[in-house]
Amino acid sequence: MSERLIRGRIDRGGRLVSGDAALLRLQQRAGAGLDKPLALPNLARLVALAQRLQREISRPLVAADDHSDIHALVRIVPDAEGAAIEISDWRTRPIAQPQIPPVTEAAAVSPQAWSWECDGQLRLVALRRGVAAPPVVSGWEGRSLSELFELQPDDDGHFAVLQALARQARFDGQRVRTDGPDGRMAMTLAAAPLFDGAGRFTGFRGTALPEEGAATATPAPAVLSDPAFGSLPLSDPAFGRRIDGALRGPLARIIATAETISGQFDGPIRADYARYAGDIAHAGRHLLGLVDDLADLQNIERPGFKAARDEIDLGDLARRAVGLLGMKAEEKGIRIDAPPTDERMPATGEFRRVLQVLLNLLGNAIRYSPEDSLIWIRLDRQGDRAMVTVADQGQGIDAGQQAVVFEKFERLGRTDSGGSGLGLYIARRLARAMEGDLTVDSAPGQGARFTLSLPARD
Repeated sequence: MSERLIRGRIDRGGRLVSGDAALLRLQQRAGAGLDKPLALPNLARLVALAQRLQREISRPLVAADDHSDIHALVRIVPDAEGAAIEISDWRTRPIAQPQIPPVTEAAAVSPQAWSWECDGQLRLVALRRGVAAPPVVSGWEGRSLSELFELQPDDDGHFAVLQALARQARFDGQRVRTDGPDGRMAMTLAAAPLFDGAGRFTGFRGTALPEEGAATATPAPAVLSDPAFGSLPLSDPAFGRRIDGALRGPLARIIATAETISGQFDGPIRADYARYAGDIAHAGRHLLGLVDDLADLQNIERPGFKAARDEIDLGDLARRAVGLLGMKAEEKGIRIDAPPTDERMPATGEFRRVLQVLLNLLGNAIRYSPEDSLIWIRLDRQGDRAMVTVADQGQGIDAGQQAVVFEKFERLGRTDSGGSGLGLYIARRLARAMEGDLTVDSAPGQGARFTLSLPARD
């Protein structure tokens, strides 16, 4: 992880007028360049929002090109001439680029190959054995691809077809099971994306090739058999990975689309429709948060889990957390008293994980604080411990609740949709994995004070 900021400049018309090398490369891979409209949809929406509100905003940024997936934090500061962009915690992950033979050639080579085509929602529009044979099975019209072919994840719990759908790209090696003429059989899917004359994605055209010795009449075990997650018991540790792989991409697209509609970036719509879209985005973020919690839970409970030892500043990370959640607090009239910009508290811990813990603590404080109240964040040091405390003016936590507040799935009797009951459990486990701790000090009617302590750094 690098602390170096990646900077850029957008004019009032939304054009990228300057930028560091990494941002320029991403802009070019998206098909544009300098003095051209920003070609990164997620970043462009955030810039438009900051310019419309005329206030600084900070948000997570997810982008992708044909080389890698990119995750970062972006800060946008609007002004009279446009907006300044600062991107930090830039992380990339290469995307494997499969080599696929033309679909028609693959189908012609093997007389056992099935050819298929689906629309952009993965609904089948064509299905045949070979090139010119009659349909393989009846009743396939309009069925989902995952309904006919039971998708199987790879060794990392990912589904090639879902990753390709998110990128609108080619894929191969997607293992499936289906009912064939000779009984239950295993197959491998490969496909290429289809686009219309305007360049809009319309679906996939591909093949299904039987695997060697795949036909079998033995039924699958009587366990969970949802096409999206494969066949495995709920207690299987791979279940969390499969949920993560199958749901994260679709949920992210739902949220992005709903936020675009709610924000009326493509033009004005009826106010009630905008509110409906906002509700959809809120529900999607809640579900995505649950997916994140399940993935984190599986990760931190893995034997040998260790966190990175980055050189961090708790003051900087506290201010970043406030930047990310500041607008949420303003919606309730809550004021956040953050550490001043010149206050530092050097410590050792994993940058991304410490920010995750602080976002959880601050998010809880906002969620459970009364309107028009104050949340304060303080830095301190005791011996070899660097500490950051998040305190609110909420209803407080009594001694009995404090004993269980860090337990798994504990929500202190709350029935609202505010969280999964995993956040504080994960936060404390992360703190201790970084050789620190997370504690609470509270009393009924006196608010709550959560303190994260980590090894101090001189």
